[in-house]
Amino acid sequence: MMQSLHLLTLVFSTSLFHSLAISRSQNQPNYFYNQQKNYEGSSDLIDLKYHMGPVLASPINLYIIWYGRWDPNHQSTITDFISSISSPAPYPSVVDWWRTVTLYTDQTGANVTRNVALSGHFHDAYSHSRYLTRLSMQSIIKNAVTSSNKRRALPLNYSNGLYLVLTSHDVQVQEFCRAVCGFHYFTFPSVARVTVPYAWIGHSGAQCPGMCAYPFAWPGGGTPPRGSGTMGPPNGDPGTDGMISVIAHELAEVSSNPLINAWYAGDDPVAPTEIADLCLGVYGSGGGGGYVGVVSKDSWGNGYNLNGVKGRKYLVQWVWNPVRRRCFGPNALD
Repeated sequence: MMQSLHLLTLVFSTSLFHSLAISRSQNQPNYFYNQQKNYEGSSDLIDLKYHMGPVLASPINLYIIWYGRWDPNHQSTITDFISSISSPAPYPSVVDWWRTVTLYTDQTGANVTRNVALSGHFHDAYSHSRYLTRLSMQSIIKNAVTSSNKRRALPLNYSNGLYLVLTSHDVQVQEFCRAVCGFHYFTFPSVARVTVPYAWIGHSGAQCPGMCAYPFAWPGGGTPPRGSGTMGPPNGDPGTDGMISVIAHELAEVSSNPLINAWYAGDDPVAPTEIADLCLGVYGSGGGGGYVGVVSKDSWGNGYNLNGVKGRKYLVQWVWNPVRRRCFGPNALD
């Protein structure tokens, strides 16, 4: 664990532990078999509070760092999803799903923005090797914004920039597949010169699709048993389609809690439960306990619950709706 490094200061160690706690929100084995944090029905037991910090209220400029070796088809699936956040599509759409995230406000009453623009790409061919720690993500962002090739470098946008580090199928990340599928945090000025929010998500296709791409793969591997709830991926690749829901999860949380002092449940800021954590594994009405809920199927039997641009279909987990006080998505039956 990074906290054990003796050269880190106490403050640094505390901050990093905070990040570790957040990333455990994507502990997929927990949501296969233990759904105690999921609240598909209305609940007064959820103590979701606002802690006076900012939300991402200004239009978001999102920058993707493609780390490793990527299939262009998989990249297109992901970029089309990002574009779908602010582009109309048939109901129920990704835009409709994002509307729940925009219900969260800051202390001035400003809502999370509806405008998310894909503003740049950077391709990083293993600058920090194929074995990464959590802290490596901040150095990868620094590399992208300080590249000597000015035509390739991303801008260091500290006003409304959000950085998404996506690692390819052959990149191993600390605790990836064992405890996490993705996490979000913010950069330290000592590493990246300024504080900017970011998220990391790994492609699990070759490493742990049953862990991070359920329900498109069976947790036990091999042929899933009858009635397992697994289904085909709507865009043809379990690892990429599984990434989409994790990306959505992290974007919802980093937008409503970018500096870990805005929206979360619980009294311990070191281990907050955020708006997507409350709904892990819930994709439709009745979801929970390993059952994804009522979702649609295309003509090939592939599962989805949202429509996107270019005729895309996606399966994305629900998030906590602060008005309805329950997990909610636009494909809900009620």
